[in-house]
Order: sequence, then C-alpha cells, then structure tokens
Amino acid sequence: MTTWDSGAYDRDFAFVAAYGAELLDWLVPQPGETILDLGCGTGDLTARIIESGATAIGMDADADMIEAARARLGDDVELRVADAHDFSVDRPVDGVVSNAALHWMPAQVEVLGCVSDALRVDGRFVAEMGATGNVAAITAAVDEACLEAGRPRPAWPWFFSSPAQYAAMLEDAGLEIRQLDFYDRPTQLAGPDGLLKWLSMFAADVVAALPADVLRRAEEIARPQLWHDDAWWADYRRLRFRAVKLG
Repeated sequence: MTTWDSGAYDRDFAFVAAYGAELLDWLVPQPGETILDLGCGTGDLTARIIESGATAIGMDADADMIEAARARLGDDVELRVADAHDFSVDRPVDGVVSNAALHWMPAQVEVLGCVSDALRVDGRFVAEMGATGNVAAITAAVDEACLEAGRPRPAWPWFFSSPAQYAAMLEDAGLEIRQLDFYDRPTQLAGPDGLLKWLSMFAADVVAALPADVLRRAEEIARPQLWHDDAWWADYRRLRFRAVKLG
C-alpha cells in the first residue's frame, strides 16, 4: 500500500487540495447533511464541508494522513483509518466526495459497491480522478529512460479510466451519472526539481527502485514537452463526475 509524507504533500502539492475545493460546487452540501470525504488526506476538503454547515466524516487508508487531518480539525470530527475497498457507515450518508483518490484504488468494483451501500437513496457521489492519458508524458519519459538503461518498464500504481468505462462501472453499482467532465489540466509543479519531487511523492516505489542516472535521463527526455515558462508542468487529464444513488 502507498504511504505518504503528509507534510511534504501539503507543502509541495497544495494544488491537489485547491483544485478539489471545486468539487463542493457540484456536491452543494447543505446544513444538517452528512458527507463522507473518501480519501480525505490531510483534511482540507473535510474542513470545507464542515464550513458549509454539514457534518463530515473523513476516511483515508493512510494513518499519517488521518493524524494530520486530526491535528487540523480536532477530535470532534469523525476521522477513520479505513480501506475504501471495504468500509461501511453506521447510517446512510447524504453525499460522498472524493478528490484525487479513486485512481489509487485498484479494485473499483469493490470501492463503488461500498460507496453505493453508504449512500441513502438519491444521495450524491461527486469525485475527481485521473483519467485515461493522465501523466502520459511523465510515465513515457521514465519508461524510455528505463529501456535505454536495459531495465524493464516500471509498474505504475494507478488506475486511469476512460469516461465510458467509469460511467458503466458507476451504473453497475446503482449510481446514475448526472454530470461528467473529461478534460486536460496542465498543472504547474514547484521548483526546478518539481518533476522529481512529483515522482518521489506519487510514484515513490518506482523512484526507489531506479538509480539517479535513470531519473536524470527521464528528466532530459521529458523536458522538451513538460518544461516551459521556467517551470515543470504535469500533463494531467481528469475525470470529474456527479452521480446519484438510484432507489
């Protein structure tokens, strides 16, 4: 299972939480509702849910992330270390929101089944995740550097779905799509070492297995496509959707 450095996550990749705030415009949490933040990380989106007047439940598989969320939100907020593939709630919730987390979960059928079971009828599920082609230039550069060095291509840890594929999985789980966007979102990375920092955070197992010269070569390969305006840019492609649970 992927483990996280919560301090570096908030410091170097604050854009994750910043973009995630837009999901609440799709969810529209109401005072008195209960909203589950699935893959809540350090609790930024959870805090925004609370500010709306709704009750929030934060859930993440990483204990360090939950500890950071607890330091931010206090002990009065329900925060759980739990696996999204196998979770339940005490009573049905009004909404589930998930930002930049679903693509880390390999068994999507199990995840979506748990989400559907957690929602009340007509409850909303709003999420954003990496889509088909997400960070393709980054992974291609590392793949090429590995092949040049006589090494196998890395096993990348993510699941990136097409819109049609994911819509079908949602429907199979009893969740009807009401809105879906599929779009490119080039994202600036901080500093001249931004690409390597990104890889170290989001592909830590891959980076740990590669020597420094292969990583430097990957930077060289990626630079013509991903370095411009004096910065590294990750070639993000995103899938954002709003679905409701059918009765």
